[in-house]
Amino acid sequence: MTPLPPALLLLGPTASGKTHLALELADKLPLDIISVDSAQVFCDMDIGTAKPDAATLARHPHALIDLISPEQRYSAARFREQALAEMASITARGRVPLLVGGTMLYFKALVDGLADLPEADPRLRAEIDRDAAVRGWPALHADLAALDAATAARLAPFDAQRIQRALELLRLTGQPLAELFAAQTQQPPPYRLLSLALTPSDRSILHQRIERRFAAMLAQGLVEEVEELRRRYQLEASLPAMRCVGYRQVWEMLEGELPAERLLERGVFATRQLAKRQLTWMRKMADARSIDPLSADASERSLELVKVFLGT
Repeated sequence: MTPLPPALLLLGPTASGKTHLALELADKLPLDIISVDSAQVFCDMDIGTAKPDAATLARHPHALIDLISPEQRYSAARFREQALAEMASITARGRVPLLVGGTMLYFKALVDGLADLPEADPRLRAEIDRDAAVRGWPALHADLAALDAATAARLAPFDAQRIQRALELLRLTGQPLAELFAAQTQQPPPYRLLSLALTPSDRSILHQRIERRFAAMLAQGLVEEVEELRRRYQLEASLPAMRCVGYRQVWEMLEGELPAERLLERGVFATRQLAKRQLTWMRKMADARSIDPLSADASERSLELVKVFLGT
């Protein structure tokens, strides 16, 4: 039998140093980068998504960024299809795919496949959004907890996108998510995988990094970026693009729902909550090799693990 070609997965919470490490690895090994980021797929959303700059992309192009407008929607199923196509192209060129990001659902979709779930129902989603506008997302989170306690326990009360999808699936199928996923048939990709999970040993240092990064985004013009997006596109708060961490808080400020002096605080809090959810996902990935990005030898250890895996 022909051995499966290799592919690398590099995942971690926001602000853990994924991009920096990916670029270091790609400078030393024949790796081509594929983004695994549900926010970087949107065009013209650069500052708040920490999208690599033009010089970085010239040196190491990233696949699967700048794919759609902020008015559009993207899915885990579409990611899996496009990621597998990019991986095949990279392998055909004699190089190794390096998938980098923090959207854990996309990593799971790639590695395990997807459950056969109903497609989005625009009418039902609009109905749920109207209910949320009247009662608030925490009230809908409570509704979800009464019907699917396990799913509600994994979601924050203001995680509008995931609460909406869970309620939508419940109404469409009558089944909680655990039952729907239990029927899933695993569809592993045709690759031999090495997963590196950046897991900071000191959560307080990660929190400091998050605060510094969000403050830097504001200094770089995140508010002005959102203002320009609102001028160029037909946007509303319920769109996935405007639910991204950082963009949601700026939107609320521009709508007068959040005092400007609290924008940094709310943005940092939301980003920390995102990091917490990412770390929770990562703990379930039994095959991932943990790397402490705060350690002095993180780059060297990662490089050595990859070299051994590739046999170089």
